[in-house]
Amino acid sequence: MNNGSKFQPYYAVIFTSIQKENVEGYKEMATHLDSLVAKQPGYLGMESVKGTIGITVSYWKDLESIKAWRENLDHIEAINKGKNQWYKSFNVRIAKVEREYEFIKE
Repeated sequence: MNNGSKFQPYYAVIFTSIQKENVEGYKEMATHLDSLVAKQPGYLGMESVKGTIGITVSYWKDLESIKAWRENLDHIEAINKGKNQWYKSFNVRIAKVEREYEFIKE
């Protein structure tokens, strides 16, 4: 994620998961949360890869923004459904990004 030319440290929430076979309702909830999180104060963006193991990294301005998203009622509903219906396991890590660089071949 390019945070602009005036780099400020920010936070990354790294969510890794292993899904169960039956994930009825998962795609609808993911679509809903994607549109909802985009409006969340402090949200900077997201990168995601889905496969046998899913990895989603969301980027945040500060820890307070992450906490506010964690307390969002729709997000809490998704967490509970994830635990009860969709995931065999998941892990959440929160890291402070102190520096970044990228390569883009044009």
